[in-house]
Amino acid sequence: MQATQKIALTAVFAALHAFLFLPGGAWRSLVIYLMPIEGIVLGPSIGFVAALIGSAIARLIKSDIFWMFGIIAEPIGVAAAGLLAKGRWKEIQLIYGVMLGAYFLHPYGRMLPLWTILDLLVAFALVYPASKIGTRVWTEQTKKFAAALLLIAFVSTVADSMARVFLLIPCRLYEFLGFSSYEKLANLFIFGASGSYIEDGLVSIVTLIAGVPLMLSLRRILGLRHPVS
Repeated sequence: MQATQKIALTAVFAALHAFLFLPGGAWRSLVIYLMPIEGIVLGPSIGFVAALIGSAIARLIKSDIFWMFGIIAEPIGVAAAGLLAKGRWKEIQLIYGVMLGAYFLHPYGRMLPLWTILDLLVAFALVYPASKIGTRVWTEQTKKFAAALLLIAFVSTVADSMARVFLLIPCRLYEFLGFSSYEKLANLFIFGASGSYIEDGLVSIVTLIAGVPLMLSLRRILGLRHPVS
């Protein structure tokens, strides 16, 4: 693919990323449904750039106190999807390992209920198998394709969540947000964890219903047999 085509695709996905953030939606914003496709099509490097541009533009238009979470976490989630679509797992395992390690090293990470991060632990365990089956999004049109897309969507969505947890607790952004006491943070974190499970389920459902035909169409229209980057 020529450089001009890559730039055009980056611009299109960045615009879509920003646009889908603006209306909000269940659970967090509509952009969560785009991110796996964004990473699979654009790949880890260009996908990261498109998500970074899109998320930054979205927060400039519609800012809130949590703006820094999206600008950092969404590009990480998109890059994770791109890496899995290329069969690469070591980078994601390293990122997950560092963030989870930092979480459990923090006193609050050891005090908060374990059930609140079960999806993070499951996704961490699924990184390697997801990378092995993930490349089938470019070679299959059967149930294996749907399974590969679903795994990528889950692990990459949770990578976004993991980055938010890392920023909130190990990076101590809870102090900046005014949740300096453990009780206040625990209430926020438990509420957010409950929403995160809802988000995981919604992404899985939308991926199966809309993501599969969309990805097949993009593959055919763009003539792609692998991620752009």
